[in-house]
Amino acid sequence: MLSLAEENYLKAIYHLSDDGAKDVLTNELADSMNTKAASVTDMIKKLSAKELITYKKYYGVNVTAKGKGRALQVIRKHRLWETFLVQKLNFTWDEVHEIAEQLEHIRSPRLIEKLDEFLGFPTVDPHGDPIPDGKGKIKIKPQVPLDQVTEGYKGTIIAVKDSDSNLLKYLEKIGAMPGRKIQVIGKEPYDESLEIILENQKVFVSKDVSKNILVTE
Repeated sequence: MLSLAEENYLKAIYHLSDDGAKDVLTNELADSMNTKAASVTDMIKKLSAKELITYKKYYGVNVTAKGKGRALQVIRKHRLWETFLVQKLNFTWDEVHEIAEQLEHIRSPRLIEKLDEFLGFPTVDPHGDPIPDGKGKIKIKPQVPLDQVTEGYKGTIIAVKDSDSNLLKYLEKIGAMPGRKIQVIGKEPYDESLEIILENQKVFVSKDVSKNILVTE
């Protein structure tokens, strides 16, 4: 059994490591968890003792195979609850992250499997993020941040990186939702803002916005 704090740290390490692809510096983890380095050090010792992470001095921490599996279990619950809140309780997509942060720590595996079945076994959450299956397998489609594409690009919005409610409200306002077709028709050299077409409507978006929109062809 992991504590709520241990699950939160494990999930943070998994996300910061890009699915275990790179080590995470302790300062980076402290910033993500909004805590002090000393608290991070204590938690690293606990998670290391449970063989959920590895730690190398000067290099940082990363998830083990066991730790990755546990992190994906928490992420699965989080994204299923977000889907339930939007689809069945009519929450908006900018309201559900904080609620799902609490619900993701429910222990009952049977409840989560029933929830998955009730929702029709969804593969993505309301923000376009893939939902791990019951075995922890996750299917990630090819995607790239919108700020990295070239002028003339045509594709589809697949997901949104940031869960900030103000960003999500803005994206909904301009129609930049997962599943929408998008075309880049201009790029401003000065500030790298983009002129885009969304569902036949021209919109200007800043680089800060475009880097959080994930697209696929």
